[in-house]
This record gives sequence, structure tokens and C-alpha cells, in this order.
Amino acid sequence: MELTERIDSINRQLRSMFGIDTETRESIFRVVWSEDQFEKRLTKHTAAGIELLTPMVCEMPKYRQWIKEKYVLERLVLVPEVNTEELGVKKSYEPLWVFRDDKNNYLPPKLEVCRIVIDTLYAALGKKSMAKYVDEEAKNPIEMQEKRINKLQEELFGDESGLLGRTITGESIVVPQQYKEN
Repeated sequence: MELTERIDSINRQLRSMFGIDTETRESIFRVVWSEDQFEKRLTKHTAAGIELLTPMVCEMPKYRQWIKEKYVLERLVLVPEVNTEELGVKKSYEPLWVFRDDKNNYLPPKLEVCRIVIDTLYAALGKKSMAKYVDEEAKNPIEMQEKRINKLQEELFGDESGLLGRTITGESIVVPQQYKEN
């Protein structure tokens, strides 16, 4: 089992599941590395902090100053008219989720996490329901707990005696404890 998913694979699947922008042909959602993202912005200051006489468009880091060495799930959105002059574009990728834990430690990106975040966003916007994330164990606690325990026992111990295999081939039979010979 591979512990981390490849970013190109995640992005391909996000594109397939959630679509593309018909105008630009870009994915609606994507996962990117925070250190690699830059954007052009209209600025009044140089990188050294010196104020310019007239504002100019410069390529600047998008996340690096806030999100260090993490993967980011982004969503393609329309840029509000008040910001189009500053960014110089009508659509922009904006951060939706950062793959990190509560202590700001790096977490590897996972497609399932992306799907949950996107589905939650859509549910909040009223576009989809979150009903598919109902906890089965909460609905059927005894049956689900028994199923989970049986699965764990099988994974941990398997059929050490080989008896199961022999009963399938007919080499042996199982006699219940309550069986009484007449």
C-alpha cells in the first residue's frame, strides 16, 4: 500500500470528478505546493520595501510568506471586480485547504480529504448534500463493531490452523460442540 498519493494523480482525479472551467480549460480544483506558487500583483513597493512613484505589476510569492512547505488545495474562482486591476486577471486559484495538522505540521495530500473538503464546501453553498458521510457505525453500532472486530481478527490471525482451507476442499468437516451422536 502506497502511503502517499502522487500529486499529478490527485489533480487528474479532481479534474475528472469536479470538472474544468469551460473558458480557460483549467481544473476547478487542484493541489499545489505552497513554495511553487506565484502571482502577478500591482504593487506600490519593491521587494526591498522601497515605495515606487507609480505602481507596477510584479510577480510575487502567493503563499510562501504564510504557508511554508505545505500542499494546498485550491479552487478556481472569479476575481471580484474591485480586485481585477490589482491581480490583472478575471479568474484566480484561491486556497481552500492546507494539508497540515493542528500544530501546523506537514501532512501528505490525500484525494479523500480533497473530496470531503470540496463536498463540505458544496454542501455549505447548498449545491450538494453531505448525506453520504453518515457514520454507518452510529446507525448500526453492534453489527458494525462486530464486523470491524471480525475483519481485524482475520487480518491479525488469519487461519493459522489451515482448518478453513481443509473444510473447503472436503478434507475435513466441522462438528458443532452441541452435536450428540445417537
